[in-house]
Amino acid sequence: MRAARDLVEQIVREERVTYGINTGFGKLSDVHIPPEHLKDLQHNLVRSHACGVGAILTPEETRAMLLLRANVLAKGFSGARIEVAETLLAMLAADVLPCIPEKGSVGASGDLAPLAHLALVVIGEGEALFEGERMAGADAMAWAGITPIDLEAKEGLALLNGTQAMTAVGGLAIYRALNLLQQADVAGAMSLEALLGTPAAFDPRIHAARPHEGQIAAAANLTHLLAGSEIRESHRLNDPRVQDAYSLRCMPQVHGAARDALHFAQRTLETETGSATDNPLVFAESGDVVSGGNFHGAPVAMVLDFAAIAMTTLASISERRIDYLVNPSSNEHLPAFLATDPGQCSGFMIAHVTAAALLSECKVLAHPSSVDSVPTSGGKEDHVSMGMTGALKLRTVVDNVARVLAIELLAAAEGLEYRRPLRPGVGVSAAYDQVRALSPRLTGDRSLSREIQALADELIDESFLPFRG
Repeated sequence: MRAARDLVEQIVREERVTYGINTGFGKLSDVHIPPEHLKDLQHNLVRSHACGVGAILTPEETRAMLLLRANVLAKGFSGARIEVAETLLAMLAADVLPCIPEKGSVGASGDLAPLAHLALVVIGEGEALFEGERMAGADAMAWAGITPIDLEAKEGLALLNGTQAMTAVGGLAIYRALNLLQQADVAGAMSLEALLGTPAAFDPRIHAARPHEGQIAAAANLTHLLAGSEIRESHRLNDPRVQDAYSLRCMPQVHGAARDALHFAQRTLETETGSATDNPLVFAESGDVVSGGNFHGAPVAMVLDFAAIAMTTLASISERRIDYLVNPSSNEHLPAFLATDPGQCSGFMIAHVTAAALLSECKVLAHPSSVDSVPTSGGKEDHVSMGMTGALKLRTVVDNVARVLAIELLAAAEGLEYRRPLRPGVGVSAAYDQVRALSPRLTGDRSLSREIQALADELIDESFLPFRG
């Protein structure tokens, strides 16, 4: 960092025209700025770019942005002083969280508007959350004992160029989505038991013949969850059905494809978190300052779209299993809608409707934002990634999928009541106990809203079912 900073200061002293150091930005990059105005240039950049709107990012997302941006500066390609990165880390340690509106980034020259709102607090402006209270950024920094930064040449740009908003929001969404991969297997296994399905389709020989990593892992996990099932043994020899519906039989293939998609997205996001994503990059060893496009969010934007498609597919197959559990036209082994007194009681009828509504929203949000582009900055930034849009969409999709899986688990647990005194597999049995800790058996109609959300919260934060395959 020191070597890169020394090079920037040398360029300033020699008045060499270099983008980002002594020029305007974007379409105004051809305008040369004299040395006496370089500080104003950087502060004006931060202020002018803080045009975000909408709800502010969550504290977790904002903390992730602070950490990721400090990491970019610490790589030594940005030309910022060490004090800038240290200030970001001091804010993180003290929990001074800039109020960052979630909308306003097209993900081209990075997440300019979100990062500008972060940078405003770094210079003692804008708004921040501190100890749970929203206040002026200057006050938050003062209360925390942190001295705001007086930006030098290039440092405003070094704080603004990059993909840290989409990577923070998208990365946390991917993390929560990865938790749900296991929970989808659990929900599917419980539904299979309640529906008297067969695990024959999880035979490892089938999946070795089509060796996708995720498919093999999902089949093994399902087998693990179903081990020791008394329910299965009760109908092994006298079941007239040759094979189950796809939503049961093809769980390894569908859940496995989602696993592979999310793990690909995970690897991409992990690479991004350790990358230099601003512009221009300062190469101290050679003395070069080179303009490029590492700020472009395409790699992140595409995998966030892929992840949203994968998660929507998990919601889709789960909704089909819910229908199978409650629909008297497709399942003769359970009471209509799992109601204690069908007709007088509606049971899980509307819980399934809620799952259908959530799935429909996921389908809309699964449309890839990365295929869209709106030229900005007078045509200079003529192709953009829309990565932040992808991150925000994925966040909602993941929340919806958790709720759909929660509804399936509640319905499947209810279905298991009609299999007593037979016990399901050991993994399913453990999951049933956790579901019942939050939601007792239906003895008549009641509102299920709070139970659905409480279970969804456990699924998404990985506190549900430590039993894993």
